Amino acid sequence: MIEALLQSSAAELTQNRKKAVPVVLSTRIRLARNLSTAPFPGRATSAQRSDVLAKCKSMIGQLKEMKGGYFFDSKALSDLEKQTLVERHLISRELCEGTPGSGVYIRKDQSCSVMINEEDHLRIQILKSGFSLKSAWRQVDAFDTNLEQILDVAFSPEHGYLTACPTNLGTGLRASVMMHLPGLAISGQMERVVRAVNQLGIAVRGLFGEGSDATGHIFQISNQQTLGESEDEILSRLGNVLKTIIDHEFNARYKYLEENRSQLFDQIGRAYGLLQSVHIITSNEAMNLLSLVRLAVDFGLLPETSRGLVDRLFIECQPGHVQLAARQDIAPEQRDIVRASNLRAEFSSLDPLSFDNIVNSS
Repeated sequence: MIEALLQSSAAELTQNRKKAVPVVLSTRIRLARNLSTAPFPGRATSAQRSDVLAKCKSMIGQLKEMKGGYFFDSKALSDLEKQTLVERHLISRELCEGTPGSGVYIRKDQSCSVMINEEDHLRIQILKSGFSLKSAWRQVDAFDTNLEQILDVAFSPEHGYLTACPTNLGTGLRASVMMHLPGLAISGQMERVVRAVNQLGIAVRGLFGEGSDATGHIFQISNQQTLGESEDEILSRLGNVLKTIIDHEFNARYKYLEENRSQLFDQIGRAYGLLQSVHIITSNEAMNLLSLVRLAVDFGLLPETSRGLVDRLFIECQPGHVQLAARQDIAPEQRDIVRASNLRAEFSSLDPLSFDNIVNSS
């Protein structure tokens, strides 16, 4: 079954979701839930974890939202399969490293996944392209409501949903938006923005969450507080902060363009040229070059139709996806060669940069 799931290309994934837009790549809302009848996964015995896995697998499979979906036991997944699912943001690195008795249920279109026995018994998440907090919340809330009709979830009238880590107590809600912020990063303003939003209870992380780097100028921005506010209040506060960041990003882009026009065009032109002719490239370098090409689309130097290609390549240049596409076990050095070959092929048919078509406002 994993082959059928992973055969879905990154292009097919983006077609199943809302059209991507400048600055905001995707939205994710995740709920942490636990059964009232079993210890938290970190305190459970192997037998208890296995019982929870079997029960949750059976119940989730009954939900209409998961009709035709796929269930995978973690112990049955290879390291490459796990890495590829992490790169698609369908499972966490913690699930990959977890003890036996864990697994994941994934909707057929990969817009929803439910991790079982990660830190909590259940981690439910909805993934959508673009800035879609309200839409993602409606979907995950409906899913959670249906799930609670068939599972006895641990809930306290005083503390809300009970979770393994106190930082998730209350709503158990983590909303995050993946943002492309080259303007703030290139102009050296990102550190100031991070400090400001941290003071508002908002976390800024890299592409794959806590401890990861912001390669490709991609940052994951999410709420930290889950207790003491309703879900609507959390989403409203986060949404207001994100809108402010978007404004700052556009201001930074156009100020940098105004003050460093030739330098910025040179950076974009070099990135475009390298991706057309490179023969060895790491995933980090590819991400950073693709970031500049995506910025070129935002500025109107490339047609809007190029955006989908760049967003797809953000995924397909990751190590696991390169390895998977090669259909053989290849060393990291060879992987860098294969990645370069794939990028040359993709960029061979891309429209040339048109610096006369610069868009001067957001």
